[in-house]
Amino acid sequence: MKCAVFKKKELKEVLVLENDSEETIQQLIETYHPQKSLLSSVIDHNPAMEAILSANTKFHKLDHHSKIPITTPVGKPETIGADRLGLVVAAADLFPGKNNLVIGLGSAITYNFINKYNEFLGGGISPGMEMRFKSLQTFTAKLPHVKKDWNFPLVGYDTRTNILSGVMLGMAKEIDGIIDAYAEKYGNFNVLLTGGDAPFFVYHLKNLIFADPNLIYKGLYAISEFNNV
Repeated sequence: MKCAVFKKKELKEVLVLENDSEETIQQLIETYHPQKSLLSSVIDHNPAMEAILSANTKFHKLDHHSKIPITTPVGKPETIGADRLGLVVAAADLFPGKNNLVIGLGSAITYNFINKYNEFLGGGISPGMEMRFKSLQTFTAKLPHVKKDWNFPLVGYDTRTNILSGVMLGMAKEIDGIIDAYAEKYGNFNVLLTGGDAPFFVYHLKNLIFADPNLIYKGLYAISEFNNV
């Protein structure tokens, strides 16, 4: 659970919340005195927080009924994750009139393509880094759970470095391959990489990209402004 604080369009602070209790949310209100708020949730959050935000701010809860400055010509728009909407809206806001491929590195890797007409066409989802590390331990008899370490060789020399090379370099090559596949289909487009680990993967990718770990917050801010007018 995280919170991003904006002053106008400038991101001032990103906070990690210990919980979503009434006390935690009330403390945020008392500390920052926000005029507007937006909640993007993909978990079963504490419903009381919505009442607190509604009572103290101009509040909007992001869902498939929200107004967004893009179109979503997919089969079931109500199934699009709020996080993915935030990413593509940020791309459209930062690079209007351009094709954009937004790659989110979180629990899963999401590939999100929005064209120059502001149409979010969809993309792909694959296991994220921690999911890959855990699966090697869970679905094998003897492989350990390895923690990420950016200092690893191409050719691993023990179990740990073999896993690091396979998982982390494998992810980098997957991302490069997906970018190449999109390039064959769509030609010129911007590539935006986001998520907490994004800056580290930049050095392992051959393709030129725009890396911003806070991209989703900028998209959520744009959605908030679009709805909390």
